[in-house]
Amino acid sequence: MKARTAVFAAALVFAGSAFAFHCPQDMKKIDDALAKNPQLTAAQMDEVKKYRAEGEKLHKEGKHQESLDTLAKAEKILGVQ
Repeated sequence: MKARTAVFAAALVFAGSAFAFHCPQDMKKIDDALAKNPQLTAAQMDEVKKYRAEGEKLHKEGKHQESLDTLAKAEKILGVQ
């Protein structure tokens, strides 16, 4: 029983680490897309920058799923896959 608990705890730690490393990849995708000067309205550009900054803040706070969800909004506006 203790072995199962230890394995489960280890799985959670590794899953959390996987999410932690995914956020920076999404931020880089957004930064790379912005560097290409996409054809966006001023309002869209403001939204992308807001979501990018908020996603980074959430990542630093350890709220990785919220960060990924926020960064996905910026990616959607930019058309990034």
